[in-house]
Amino acid sequence: MNTIYDVTIIGGGPSGLFSAFYAGLRDMKTKIIESQPMLGGKVHVYPEKLIWDIGGMTPITGQQLIDQSISQALTFDPTVCVNTKVRTIGKEDNMFIITTESGEKHFSKTVILAIGSGIVNHQKLEIEGAEKFENTNLFYSVRSLYDFKDKSILISGGGHAAIDWAHDLHGFAKDITVIYRGEKLSGHEAYIQKIKNNGTPILLNTQIKQFVPSLNGSTIQQVILENTTTTEEKAIHVDAVLINHGFLKERTIAFDDSITVERDKERNYKVVTNGKCETSVPGLFAAGDIAEYPSKIHLIAGAYQDALHAVNSAKAYLDPTANPTARVSSHNETFDERNREIFESRIKEKTTIK
Repeated sequence: MNTIYDVTIIGGGPSGLFSAFYAGLRDMKTKIIESQPMLGGKVHVYPEKLIWDIGGMTPITGQQLIDQSISQALTFDPTVCVNTKVRTIGKEDNMFIITTESGEKHFSKTVILAIGSGIVNHQKLEIEGAEKFENTNLFYSVRSLYDFKDKSILISGGGHAAIDWAHDLHGFAKDITVIYRGEKLSGHEAYIQKIKNNGTPILLNTQIKQFVPSLNGSTIQQVILENTTTTEEKAIHVDAVLINHGFLKERTIAFDDSITVERDKERNYKVVTNGKCETSVPGLFAAGDIAEYPSKIHLIAGAYQDALHAVNSAKAYLDPTANPTARVSSHNETFDERNREIFESRIKEKTTIK
């Protein structure tokens, strides 16, 4: 027999994870469906970056945010399906039928779309044999700063991510060279000026032509660079290569005409909602980057507010007599036992230290 959920959240990034927590707090039987093999969403792109603009939280790395968000989302034991791509969302007799790529069907009374701008994958370098170095010294993101400590790094890319890493790794790496295929860098102007002030070499109209492997063939030892204007070539020694050529975005869900969508200036699909994160389909809600409405805040902090609105709207859809919001945690009996356990643990820790 197919289990029917009060709410199914499609997407396991910040807005989806907080939606799962808050739905659990509102006593809703909850499921999360995530297309990637792991929860955390687009934050996996920048696990070592420091995030400063989340209210009440001191600087936190992307990976710390992922870990804490997952822990919070699982507080009320939602069902979690990872590595599951949703293809269609249909509605029959007030029941949503969610069909996945494998043909599996999920049933839910309400749905919250929290899919961001779709599945995000790094644009890979199109050089023969490049993939064999991905397990050694070819990188598409900075998973750990220590992968680059005291090393000669080549950064390929001229956008925000490439320039940010050239700035952040200065003084940590041995030396850094930035190359870009175009005539002008497109990253943050202030950071471009900073890396210039740091003396970081910047080679414009330049691209990677070939990797020269080490004697054992497992790592990149040299990179052959080509000037895209003159075709002149030069070789440089490297310990690591970091590629930031943008992202490929995959939108797996086919929206039918009942769902009002529009495109932003970057041609990303957005689901039109009102201030309560309600879409044009009753019972279907949207939160985070996929949702669009006047005065939208495109920050992680804004995604949390979207999650609250979406869950509260879903609760009201299921039960019009329900309270508009959940009780705040400081006065919510749901947390009484958990709070007691935490307090006792802290007292025990203090006693042990003394």
